[in-house]
Amino acid sequence: MIKRIFIANRGEIAVRINRAARLLGIETVQAYSSADAEMLAVKMADSSVCVGDAAAADSYLNIESLVKCANDYDCDAIHPGYGFLSENPAFARAVQDAGLIFIGPSPETIERMGDKASARSAATSAGVPVVPGSASCLESVEEGVRLAADIGYPVLVKAAAGGGGRGMRLVHSESELRTQMPQAASEARSAFGDDRLYLEKVISRPRHIEVQILGDGKRAVHCFERDCSIQRRRQKVWEESPAPTLSSATRQALCESAVRLAECVGYRGAGTVEYVYDTAQDAFYFIEMNTRIQVEHPVTEMVTGVDLVAEMIRLADGTPLTLQQSDIRSEGHSIEVRINAEDPDRDFMPFPGVIEALSVPEAPGIRFDHFLYEGYRIPPFYDSLLGKLIVKGKTREEAVTRMESALSGFDIKGIRHTGTLHKRLCQVPAIQNADYHTEWLENWLKGT
Repeated sequence: MIKRIFIANRGEIAVRINRAARLLGIETVQAYSSADAEMLAVKMADSSVCVGDAAAADSYLNIESLVKCANDYDCDAIHPGYGFLSENPAFARAVQDAGLIFIGPSPETIERMGDKASARSAATSAGVPVVPGSASCLESVEEGVRLAADIGYPVLVKAAAGGGGRGMRLVHSESELRTQMPQAASEARSAFGDDRLYLEKVISRPRHIEVQILGDGKRAVHCFERDCSIQRRRQKVWEESPAPTLSSATRQALCESAVRLAECVGYRGAGTVEYVYDTAQDAFYFIEMNTRIQVEHPVTEMVTGVDLVAEMIRLADGTPLTLQQSDIRSEGHSIEVRINAEDPDRDFMPFPGVIEALSVPEAPGIRFDHFLYEGYRIPPFYDSLLGKLIVKGKTREEAVTRMESALSGFDIKGIRHTGTLHKRLCQVPAIQNADYHTEWLENWLKGT
């Protein structure tokens, strides 16, 4: 039985895990780097320990240090949060080898679903539609050229490992493909230590829709879907649930396909199955699976009432799923916007600094997941995410209105942040009418 969790992450997700553990009566030990000694999660945890220097490679990515500290503090389990080592099978294996519980799927599942080519194969086996493209990793540029000619341009060159848009290229012709494939392979090798590539056909004006699942290794359930189409440089900035354009029949088929895939691979824990949705054809295609808790999980919690972080802790402890699919209902509409320490008026330039004052509106249907307090100095070494502002309304229209109102009363003095961008977005007709796709935001920012 898990009695003490080691939190191998930082920022707002570390705060979130601390709160879930407290709800379950579980003690926490918070890892922190030398730059994060004053972090809110450190103040919240029952104990804390410095795991290394400011650089992530010396602290939050240092497997040996993290596992040793967890054992030194008599922890039973390690929660990886998101990012850093959360989808690293070597970390999950090291945790298990040390006699600890990894709060997430097995190393084998992470390995299988973290490799986009093998994940695609698993989806096909589960009867989940996949984007037309290569059945396995490409052996050469010439193989890529032949396949692209068959499926038709434009195509996406994608790295088999990793994510975040690295190792990805949009290609419109054979000459571009011959140039871009080696560049994508080089970028993937540098980022992930893996230069394997595959091809996918490009879906015009797609939406990015994902399904939240929970599994105990045998049975899985879904907690409905999220629309994450509003992106900048392939990074999500605005998420909502339910997806506003899906019919009931498509929603049901989409969510059921995610459950089939999770059960096919024996998934344990919380995970997300991601799809590209072709609005013109009302068709969805599997693209990848994230084997961790997602940044945007609060919108699902708001509409379903399911505490996803608490559930994944219970599942890691060996408790079978207690939720039946009929127990999970989606009510109302929730929207989340990411508040980053970036200046949207200066090409999103990072803006670390000291939080001089923090003003967050408090009202029913408003939630702010964050790690800030007045006087806190944001370190410049990590991701710029400060927190997520989440609202819920009875309808999508009410949720957009509530988000605009919440952002009007939201202020962080001492730094610049993306809340100002989101307030402007709430007033844009395309956002109000849910008429957007994955390239929409970048085009709007450019004024096109």
